[in-house]
Amino acid sequence: MFANSKNSDDVKSTTAQSSGGLNALVKGTSIEGTVKCESDIRIDGTIKGDLICKAKVIIGPTGFVEGEITCQNAVVEGKIKGVLTVTDLLNIRETAEIDGTISTGKLIVQSGAKFNVACKMTDSPK
Repeated sequence: MFANSKNSDDVKSTTAQSSGGLNALVKGTSIEGTVKCESDIRIDGTIKGDLICKAKVIIGPTGFVEGEITCQNAVVEGKIKGVLTVTDLLNIRETAEIDGTISTGKLIVQSGAKFNVACKMTDSPK
């Protein structure tokens, strides 16, 4: 009565696309070593080591990564010390502090960010 077949199809396709979930490392949690994930991950804790993600990495305001990060997209509000390789879009927010080396397809740096890096721009995947 309230939904037609078009709306039902829309709901099914949205559910299928978002079924990957979101991984999270909460504030107060520390990991040493290599972290690998297939879907998005949000870091509000600390990682000392490598982070390899096939989707989006979000470093929250309390997040800190010391090591190498490889991902498709990234939003950084916290701190990174090391090497960051982003194949598509890197968004550096005003609270971010980054020291190291960056390689990315597209870059946004908001005013106020501490951005002490060697940066290389690459072609984004199509």
